[in-house]
Amino acid sequence: MTETTNSTRDPELTKSRILDAALDVFASKGYHDTRLDEIVEESHTSKGAIYFHFPNKERLFLALVDQFADLLERRVTAAIAEEERGIARVRVALQTCLDTFGRYRRPAKLLLVQAVGLGASFENKRNEVNDRFAHLIETYLAEAIDEGHIKAVDTEVVAYAWMGAMYGVIIRWVYTGEPEPARIMKTLLPVLLRSVGFEEDGNE
Repeated sequence: MTETTNSTRDPELTKSRILDAALDVFASKGYHDTRLDEIVEESHTSKGAIYFHFPNKERLFLALVDQFADLLERRVTAAIAEEERGIARVRVALQTCLDTFGRYRRPAKLLLVQAVGLGASFENKRNEVNDRFAHLIETYLAEAIDEGHIKAVDTEVVAYAWMGAMYGVIIRWVYTGEPEPARIMKTLLPVLLRSVGFEEDGNE
């Protein structure tokens, strides 16, 4: 009874609790094997509270994907704000993407693994998130070209190729725990930068 009263008074807090609980249950049981009753129990709310915020299980799952994409974009935007235009922004955007996937394994699993093969709406959401971050990388690549840090390349193709490379190694990490995020960053980041003709100085 107390939970219902609190939910009515603070719907955003309730929504946050539902999302946190859904993340735990989806990540441990998978989309198809998760029942809303389990999310109700985990969040200490009610089915009515869930339906107030999310019309069905699919919308709840997609909301988690959006939540992770928003987090990733905020972290990238904040990180590049500290950098000069050009290749420094490309580098920090890539590093922040890799670091964020490494820190947030459960939502990464939802986006990169569980959303695969769940149907058109899930695939559309994955493509939407992929487009969102490929466009960010494309923007910073174009800046690096304008600044003369790298030669002209097809920024759109490169951005999607980079997203594919990152997804490939991160999906393996999500499944197996290897290679660990620090190893991914140390090895993959220089390879991606060299692919557009940029060699980093030193031994970073």
